[in-house]
Amino acid sequence: MTAVLPLAAVIIVLLITWGISINSSAAQERERNTLGEMFSPPTSVPKCSLSRVCPPSHIALRIRSGAADIVGPTVCFDGKIIMSHALNNVGPGLNIAVINGEYNTQTSHKHSWTDILAHLKKIKRGMIVLVASFDDVTQKMTNEMREIFSEMGSTLISSVKRRDSWVFAGRAGTKIKSLFEKQAVNDEKNNIYGGWPEMVEVGGCFPRVFSD
Repeated sequence: MTAVLPLAAVIIVLLITWGISINSSAAQERERNTLGEMFSPPTSVPKCSLSRVCPPSHIALRIRSGAADIVGPTVCFDGKIIMSHALNNVGPGLNIAVINGEYNTQTSHKHSWTDILAHLKKIKRGMIVLVASFDDVTQKMTNEMREIFSEMGSTLISSVKRRDSWVFAGRAGTKIKSLFEKQAVNDEKNNIYGGWPEMVEVGGCFPRVFSD
């Protein structure tokens, strides 16, 4: 019995020491996690409803055309809605947002086709141009207008016809083929809005910097 008691005491001391060690390690781990949460950068959230966060060299955008002649188009750039029915800055025809070097925006829609042509001619080379159709963009669309959009990188503008849905993002005067363009053809057999086709949209990460 005399020999057993010291052994039991040793076991108790070892258990206590082990318990203190475990608690100390857990406390240190909690402290590291807390410090990590305090000093780690906040998690980025995708902008413009994209499925991923754009890299620093690119900027998020999403363009949705109008639906028939009822619902106007929506344009999102860098996480901000810059054109929409709710903002009351869209209208039938071409809806255009021009992004300058500081990523400020200038918006316009079809008050008169003469104004639109003059506006397109004033856009400086390299500026980002976002376009969404609403109702019909071809009533007075000229070959000169189509050529300007082609020089921005559009490959579909030459085929856009009456009441087609069309969205586009490109750079003025660069002639670099855009990856951000989509068209739905007006076809009575396949239209989902009576005399109009489905709405179309494009979205993704657009390069911030233009280089020749």
